Amino acid sequence: MTEAVAYVGGISWRGRSALPGFGLALGFTVFYLSLLVLVPLAALVIRPWSLGVSGVLAVVTQPRVLHSLGLSFGASAIAALVNTVFGLIVAWVLVRYNFPLKRLVDALVDLPFALPTAVAGIALSALYSENGWLGAPLLNVLGMRVAYTPLGVVVALIFIGLPFVVRTLQPVLADIGREAEEAAATLGATRLQAFRRVVFPLLAPALLTGAALAFARAVGEYGSVIFIAGNLPMRSEIAPLMIIIKLEQFDYAGAAAIGLVMLAISFAILLALNGVQAWAQARR
Repeated sequence: MTEAVAYVGGISWRGRSALPGFGLALGFTVFYLSLLVLVPLAALVIRPWSLGVSGVLAVVTQPRVLHSLGLSFGASAIAALVNTVFGLIVAWVLVRYNFPLKRLVDALVDLPFALPTAVAGIALSALYSENGWLGAPLLNVLGMRVAYTPLGVVVALIFIGLPFVVRTLQPVLADIGREAEEAAATLGATRLQAFRRVVFPLLAPALLTGAALAFARAVGEYGSVIFIAGNLPMRSEIAPLMIIIKLEQFDYAGAAAIGLVMLAISFAILLALNGVQAWAQARR
């Protein structure tokens, strides 16, 4: 049994932990996380500075790099916002309603998880190309070109990010049940008022978590985007592609510099989302 230290009235006393092996388990956890997470991140942070401050700034301020960063983060934010809205609708329908082929629809939500990203990219490119099943009508009727444009990047990111929102919301919706809405209805609330004042505050933390997961997944996506994007310089190049280009040129420090910028921006955004989520939970 491992010993534990407790403080009562300012006086410390040693007792035995109810769970043995805490020290060993904690040490293994810290070692495992350090090996898989902290060491690679430390290498990513350290490697670019071999170029010097001016060299790092020269790499990350190149017009192509800035445009690719803007496209990656902008498209990821738009895709996360779209998935937040429609993911809530899909999760609501799957939890609250029974309809034919419900199990099939529920299984289709996980398709982006199971489908290799390269296969997803090829399928989306064929579907939204100028002569594709959806691309041709969109181009001929609405004059909207999807494949090989920034819009195609957004479409691909929506496709791979939707399951994160749906699967995050489903268990929360199932736990909420309908009792709270029925109680609000007995007090004279409409369905919209019951959703806005009763259900939505309970869903808000999970909704933010799903949006954060979808955004984080979209920022680093490569396989499903690379085919439909077209990779046109200053138009549809994404940041992960710029990293691959640097690596193919054996410019490892330059690739790490772009990765460092992506890491810093992603960390700041996720930190802000976690702060909003903590505020929403405290308010609830």
